[in-house]
Amino acid sequence: MKKTLTALSLIAATAFAGAAQAEDDKKLVTVVTSPDAQTQLMSMVLTMQSVQQGAKGHILLCGPAGDLALKEAPASATAPQKPKDMSPQGLMKMIMDKTGTKVEVCAIYLPNKGVGADALLDGITAAKPDAMAGALIADNTTVLSF
Repeated sequence: MKKTLTALSLIAATAFAGAAQAEDDKKLVTVVTSPDAQTQLMSMVLTMQSVQQGAKGHILLCGPAGDLALKEAPASATAPQKPKDMSPQGLMKMIMDKTGTKVEVCAIYLPNKGVGADALLDGITAAKPDAMAGALIADNTTVLSF
């Protein structure tokens, strides 16, 4: 009986440690494709909130949302929105600076936009499809798509 209780205690402790480890390893990949500035801003708000609550963030910008990554972004990316007068690009930059969250554009964004990597904000690069696929399917990863 004592051996059974010891074994059950070890199993419970291992399961608890595994659950605690899983909580510590929460990952979030936010994929933004929407051209809508409100949707872009909300994607950044939810990403920031998730990172502040312990997730390790990663942002992928594709199609029209890739414009958020441009040094010379369109007004829709930089115009302040209510209620906090924050722009999608401004909050994205804050997330990068304050949390170290990686931001990338889709691998096909730059060639189809007709610009080079020098058009991107500092710290933003083109995603490598194999690495991004790995990030999307990694254990304990939540994918938000906007």
